[in-house]
Amino acid sequence: MTPERTPQERIQGELTAALKARDAARTSTLRLLLTALKNQRIADGAEVDEAGFLKIVRKSVKQRHEAAELYDQGGRGELAAKERAEAEMLQAYLPPAVDEAEIRRAVEAFVAAEGLSGKQAMGAVMKEMVARFAGQADGAAISRIAREVLS
Repeated sequence: MTPERTPQERIQGELTAALKARDAARTSTLRLLLTALKNQRIADGAEVDEAGFLKIVRKSVKQRHEAAELYDQGGRGELAAKERAEAEMLQAYLPPAVDEAEIRRAVEAFVAAEGLSGKQAMGAVMKEMVARFAGQADGAAISRIAREVLS
């Protein structure tokens, strides 16, 4: 039985494969991700765990989407397309997203079970739902649904 590989080891292995395949776009994207992992490891003083890895990937995907929007606004479609392609590559490392109907059902069930109502309950709902759907749902979507359910 082989020990579980760290996220950094997995990305390093995939980077090696991309280099051998001469896949320039994937190589570039994986190098940036590996750098982010190494920086986080240095900041934490320990290896990045799976939850930390997912957080880094989500942040990287978000950065790519924001950059693509800015490039679109600046009339640089080719750079926007590159950023979107990188975001799509990184998205493969995230667990599949849950649909809004499932989030709504979970929020409604939690609100009913806890007897919550009104805007003052927003913090409790967000804390529970963000923990439950970590990496699978956008915080903005959870917030919007929670506001709708609580109002």
